[in-house]
Amino acid sequence: MKQMISMRSVLTGLVAVGVGAGLMGLTAGCTSPCCGYKKETTQMRNEDFYKDGKFDVAKAKQAYYDLMEKFNVPVYAELKRPDGPFWAIDFGKGDFTALGMGGVIWCNEKAEGYFGHDIYLLPGQSIAEHRHLPTKDADGKTIRCKIESWQVRNGYVYGFSEVGEPNLDQFPEAKAMLSKLQIPHLKCVHVEKWEADGKVHKLAGPETWHFMQAGKDGAIVTEYATFHDSAGLRFTVPGAAL
Repeated sequence: MKQMISMRSVLTGLVAVGVGAGLMGLTAGCTSPCCGYKKETTQMRNEDFYKDGKFDVAKAKQAYYDLMEKFNVPVYAELKRPDGPFWAIDFGKGDFTALGMGGVIWCNEKAEGYFGHDIYLLPGQSIAEHRHLPTKDADGKTIRCKIESWQVRNGYVYGFSEVGEPNLDQFPEAKAMLSKLQIPHLKCVHVEKWEADGKVHKLAGPETWHFMQAGKDGAIVTEYATFHDSAGLRFTVPGAAL
């Protein structure tokens, strides 16, 4: 059952410890100085991914290619094509190192109702908190809300949900890496740590708020889901968008 909780004490505690102020000494393991990953134990700087105030997509993609190489995951030529399926976003909020993601949507079939996606997260990086609502197509037919499951392939992540007992204080690493933009709007304070152990983790329920955050090594996650209609996507951070 969804827990009915007050957010005042949770948010006050987050602000008090000054969370979300960068990635605080996370290791990167990349040898390419141009991608934003510096050498061992050097911080990624958010400003490295912006040029003249605009998000540098090419540099962000290179950071994810380097992440793949660190995990010995093939970087297919298909993913490096300028018009290929690989993408990188900062949700339009300018806080890429804390609030951003890379991804490949391998398939998204409306008629058959299935979706396949790989998610790429740099160290400490979070997807913006969101949920999926039902929509209607051009013929007025209802498209059910997206239901998802995730399997961590490399690294580890923190799975955040609005369902479950609030336990964020039990995960200080995750708490310290939250984006300062996410904190005032946070609905998900139940956290689980998901490892690359072969287990599959399912969304707590239809239309529930959720997101995931990479651990200190970054992460690659495979998502299995029903058809994704972006019209049903909602974020808690004002102005966040794909």
